[in-house]
Amino acid sequence: MAYLEVRGVGRDFPGVTALNNVDLSVELGRTHILAGENGAGKSTLVKILTGADRASRGSILIDGQYPLEHPDLFRKIAYVPQELSLFPDVSVAENLFMPFDRTGHGGLVNGRRLRAEAQDYLDRFGIEARPGDLVRHISVPDQQLLQIARASTNKDMKVLILDEPTSALTAREVERVFRVIRSFLDRDHAIVFISHKMEEVFEIGDDYSVLRNGELVEAGRIDRIDEPGLIRAMSGRAVQIDEHFRPDAEPGDTLMQVENLSGPMFHDVSFKLKRGEILGFAGLVGAGRSELMQTIFGFRKAAGGRVRVMGQDWRLNDPAASVKAGMLYLSEERKHHGIFPLLSLRENIGISVLSLTSGAAGIDFGKERGIVGQVIADYGIRASGPGQRISTLSGGNQQKAIIGRAMATSPRILIFDEPTKGIDIRTKAEIYRIMKSLAEAGVGIILISSEMTELRRCASRILTMHGGRLTGDFDAATTDTETLVGAIFASAPGSRPEGEASHV
Repeated sequence: MAYLEVRGVGRDFPGVTALNNVDLSVELGRTHILAGENGAGKSTLVKILTGADRASRGSILIDGQYPLEHPDLFRKIAYVPQELSLFPDVSVAENLFMPFDRTGHGGLVNGRRLRAEAQDYLDRFGIEARPGDLVRHISVPDQQLLQIARASTNKDMKVLILDEPTSALTAREVERVFRVIRSFLDRDHAIVFISHKMEEVFEIGDDYSVLRNGELVEAGRIDRIDEPGLIRAMSGRAVQIDEHFRPDAEPGDTLMQVENLSGPMFHDVSFKLKRGEILGFAGLVGAGRSELMQTIFGFRKAAGGRVRVMGQDWRLNDPAASVKAGMLYLSEERKHHGIFPLLSLRENIGISVLSLTSGAAGIDFGKERGIVGQVIADYGIRASGPGQRISTLSGGNQQKAIIGRAMATSPRILIFDEPTKGIDIRTKAEIYRIMKSLAEAGVGIILISSEMTELRRCASRILTMHGGRLTGDFDAATTDTETLVGAIFASAPGSRPEGEASHV
């Protein structure tokens, strides 16, 4: 019997129908996969299930009752969003139990009791932090796990909705999350799991429902459908899942040379990036990949070494100089570091091309409209128009807008940090094709990814990191996954021993 049931739900917004006649049936003790491309209506449905929005028609039942008549029923549905939504300057323990009334800590909060109970959750979820640590000081994966742990502190929770919960996690951390999910099911809860990672869907799922263009197009047991069938249901057509996106042309001359660079979480790193190359970086979270790139770009301060671009010494510790000189870093946290969420698509693109549109009399809006329109057309950004608020676009369209905005400034080097995080398979392929075309136009691209499949499909070479040092340099076309995984654990044959300088 369904604990959470959706009957004929629809949701209309001015000029668009986000959901139309959707049914959903979630049983306790099972994991229900909610599948669909970006923009299919999943987020709208989740808002209705959690009480954050109301359906235009249809109904939902929780434990056989209508929550619109009994609002406390919504407390039984917990939701963990894809994007981090923690309080960075508040302790881990306080974040874990907010809101205090929902977790049994209402009234005067006892700090000692709070920290003691928090430690139990940190141990259970394998979160490498102390209860008193400020959230801003713990790693992104631990923050992701903390969000899931926080949802589980809700004493009334029976259904846990996880939206891309593993997008920032390594395989080892994913398995930790899956152990927690299975422990919930053992205690007679239900999981609604949203993910674009097919291997996770088939590992953890029991049942599935597929939304496309706001409608339910298929539902059933996960063991009765295969990966191509599920992808076809999501996209409405077959998608070639083994296509490669490496640049066809041989890389050109050396564009950037990093020599013995050291900084926060990495040591004595040397490598070369060639013109027209997609250079992949693989490693566990905490291996130092992002910190290395943020130091090259100027976000973080270098402790030693140097960088040369086109044979000239690169100015470190100055991101503005990096942008001016033609290097751009695209952060994995789109909503925090990539976009201005309250501004329109036009403003988000236009703000990066002010040097091209500004004059003595101010901004030339005609010129701006031309550039913005060209970016939208060239990168296939799906939006109602340039005036649409960028935060209302799907994740894939936000990412394409960020890439298009970057390319409008004609950069020489692009650093992509987890560029397809939380993006559906078809849109991933679109972004891969964009990266390939940019590389073939002579741009040097660095790709940081936690998905080994992504690196092997896109990169010309893959550098592996472990413990802040490079451990290998591999040809993506000829190296198997096992060798790469061994190198990121610093155990592959031929990988550099810990402590030895890396010169690639």
